[in-house]
Amino acid sequence: MRNLDFQKLVPAYVQGFESYQPSKPDPELMKAYGVDHLHRLNNNENALGPPPEVSTIVEKFPVKNVPVYPSGDCFYLRQKLAAFYGKTPDRFLIGNGSCEVISSVIKAFCEEGDNIITADQTFAVYEWVAEFSGFEARLIPLKNNRFDHRAMLDAMDENTKILFVCNPNNPTGTYWDTETMEAFLDEVDNRAIVVIDEAYFEYVEKEDYPDGMTLMERYPNVIVFRTFSKMYALAALRIGYLCGTADIVELVSRAHIVYSVNTLAQEAAVAALSNDGTFIRETLDMVGEAKKLLCGLFEERKLEYVCNEGNYLMVKVPLPDTLMYRMLMRKGIMVRTMTTFRFPNWIRVSLVQRPVMEAFCKAFVEVLDNR
Repeated sequence: MRNLDFQKLVPAYVQGFESYQPSKPDPELMKAYGVDHLHRLNNNENALGPPPEVSTIVEKFPVKNVPVYPSGDCFYLRQKLAAFYGKTPDRFLIGNGSCEVISSVIKAFCEEGDNIITADQTFAVYEWVAEFSGFEARLIPLKNNRFDHRAMLDAMDENTKILFVCNPNNPTGTYWDTETMEAFLDEVDNRAIVVIDEAYFEYVEKEDYPDGMTLMERYPNVIVFRTFSKMYALAALRIGYLCGTADIVELVSRAHIVYSVNTLAQEAAVAALSNDGTFIRETLDMVGEAKKLLCGLFEERKLEYVCNEGNYLMVKVPLPDTLMYRMLMRKGIMVRTMTTFRFPNWIRVSLVQRPVMEAFCKAFVEVLDNR
């Protein structure tokens, strides 16, 4: 029998792609670093947990539903989203987290020779999905930590199919205001799809922040991504969605996997949207208090930091970010190293309850003073 020839079977763009290596489970990390607790400040999770309406759904989820396939098109969730946003259900497509809808959009619109355009320091999945699918990802450097709309427009050609705009941007928290976004969409002029990723939109309280759900009524090439993982704290259930025109959603659904969103996730998302808004207010207050505490510390230590919108901030540390990570882990604090985001020697810190933020500050100072 001949040897299995991966060089022949596997496309070159897959052979050259480096797989993502997730961190080990928390109990394994705790054993490895010799700690009895671990404060997760690495993934921008909402440490308050989900709204109380969701807790009820999770606690009472019937075992009899486990062997039954979920709704393949997330029927009731799409009905709820339609009522919540004043649109029709056929304008929503639900995915197993935002990563799945990113993949579905790229598969639906791109073919050999096409490219997508996004920033070089943003949510990396846009780039990754394009590259491991065999499409070019044109990465435009940020300008003053913001997406550079002029450079993105200049990078377009006849093979540009999608432009991804993370608004606000992860990890810098910067955003395009309404004027900038509309000017950008006017110049794109329906030549390509524009994805506005609003994963953190609930954290923005600025009046000039554009609402993608409203913009799409004037710009039919706009697709909006949103998620239940961040503000609504459903990260473990992996559920995100996109909204666009009915025609666009129908096209994307052709490249989308049905039955990928489990029943519990669907029911929990419906329950999350039933909250009266008090949960969001409590979360925003928590994040605001955490920002003041950490920014005060960084200014006192004369450290460069980036703090804008979202439930996270970044700080530049005077040692390798991977070393900072390991030293904080030995104190039970888990942050995100930013070299993979192309911010070497920066760390990103999720903003959570004050006692945990105080524990971070104490550990952070100890590391800097004893390095």
